[in-house]
Amino acid sequence: MKLSKGFWQTFKEIPTDAEIPSHQLMLRAGLIYKQSAGLFAFLPMGLKALQKVENIIRQEHTKADCYEIRASVITPAELWLESGRWDKMEGQMLKMKDRAGRELCVSPTAEEAFVDVFRKYVSSYKQLPVCLYQINTKFRDEIRPRYGVMRSREFIMKDAYSFHSSEASMHETYKKMYEVYSNIWNRMGLKYIVVDADGGTMASAGSRTQEFQVVADSGEDRVLHCLECGYAANIEAAEGHRVIEVQKTDKKIQLVDTPDKKTMDEVCGFLKVDKKHSLKSVIYSAITGNDEKFVLVLLVGDDELNEVKLKALMKCDHLKPALENDLEKLQIPVGIIGPYKIDRKKIKVVYDKAIDLSASYVTGGLQKDKHYLYFVPSRDDKEIEVSDLRLSNVGDHCSKCKKGILKEIKGIEVGQIFELGDRYTKSMNVTILDQNGKAIHPLMGCYGIGTTRTVAAAIEQNNDTDGIIWPVSIAPYHVHFVVISKNEDFINMSYEIYDQLIQNGIEVVLDDRNVGPGFKFKDADLLGLPLRLTLGERDYAQDGMLEIRDRRSGKTKKITKENLIHEIKEWLMQKQNDELKGAKV
Repeated sequence: MKLSKGFWQTFKEIPTDAEIPSHQLMLRAGLIYKQSAGLFAFLPMGLKALQKVENIIRQEHTKADCYEIRASVITPAELWLESGRWDKMEGQMLKMKDRAGRELCVSPTAEEAFVDVFRKYVSSYKQLPVCLYQINTKFRDEIRPRYGVMRSREFIMKDAYSFHSSEASMHETYKKMYEVYSNIWNRMGLKYIVVDADGGTMASAGSRTQEFQVVADSGEDRVLHCLECGYAANIEAAEGHRVIEVQKTDKKIQLVDTPDKKTMDEVCGFLKVDKKHSLKSVIYSAITGNDEKFVLVLLVGDDELNEVKLKALMKCDHLKPALENDLEKLQIPVGIIGPYKIDRKKIKVVYDKAIDLSASYVTGGLQKDKHYLYFVPSRDDKEIEVSDLRLSNVGDHCSKCKKGILKEIKGIEVGQIFELGDRYTKSMNVTILDQNGKAIHPLMGCYGIGTTRTVAAAIEQNNDTDGIIWPVSIAPYHVHFVVISKNEDFINMSYEIYDQLIQNGIEVVLDDRNVGPGFKFKDADLLGLPLRLTLGERDYAQDGMLEIRDRRSGKTKKITKENLIHEIKEWLMQKQNDELKGAKV
């Protein structure tokens, strides 16, 4: 691209609605243009990077014998009604009707569409396993789209679906796709971590799912990581073990006055009790269809509830904190909730497993301005159910190796792999014949990558105060060639060099605009291509040399015109090799 003729513009000002570096830099560096809330156009520079990401994904999927198709972005309601998800997408699905009154939606995901394609063409176990994938547009009507293309309403996603006649085959493909994903992030030169995750409504019970997270200080996902054994999980799925010094007692449970004390901090401060020797009581409403159940969860006083774990325990469609009118209906006063003598016919009670059932705790008295001292669950509660419901945290002991202490890493989820089982083939009544001629529901795996999100995550991980620092493999171009001269001979020389670079497979942007060198250098740093090449009229007249500058390190080197191609090729090869080293945390 010659910038004097190219379609590219940069901006000095930081956009007021851009909160994180990647969003700011993608707008300022002319990679994207915001058309509406959560809707972005990819401009030439941004599209080049996106295509690089997509090409790496395609190449690695091809190596793994995956086959690319492209499903329709608009899908009929019938498919979603079959799977039972037409009314379960919680407002994220953009629905419409065509002129014939048929209900349609813009696909937020593609399980139904791929199952529909599969069942038309596969009827026997002999045709399995097979893995189909697409790189296509999705739309999810986010309530609050933010962070640019990181959480936009329209986005591009790679989704792959594998089909199997046995669990062993499904597990084998899962392992293969794990390697495919690792190869993809390694090739992109991104520092990433693979974490155990919660499958939510996607995965079948007990099945595996893992997320691939690009490590970044501004990442919105909290990952707990054990340096001892390498275990990692996002905070919703992490299984940390908390060690607490507990208090034992022989004293009988005692109801005491706590005037005007409602919060845990107020109560524990008044009673001079550490929060870890109190029980936090939270009530939630679990809704499945038209059925509503209430559950009281008890946690160690300074722990937090993991709603994902609670939703899995209750096997419900929706989960929400109980409101004041719910508590009135249950005849439970606000702020003084506790398990002692609560009516179990109205509410289910579950203790978190971090609670020592033989220890003494402060808990709500179920009466205004009253709390219990010396409540011992194993002694004072005869109906005890225990489950892992706390949110694991930094400082917990690793539940895998039992040695390490969990540390926190911030990450950006860019990919996730699932074992779906027969969740969709069963609900959509898809069968194949097994080796015995029996009709069975095939099993599925699902493997997603946010391609637009990956571009933003790469920038989030690779930037400085001057702009973007692209990894070589996904940079829009390899070289930012700056010519500093108004002399026609020098301009012509720059065109000759530009042509030579292209002929030798080096992707180059030539800044031949009629602007000052300072402006050109600032734009070069903002765009952040891996290597800057400078041809300056004055310097070249003195020593016959050009200058190359490494964008990441800032190191410069003088180079002759004759050695230019060789030096740049060597540099690019070395740079890509360096980026592949130690990519996985």
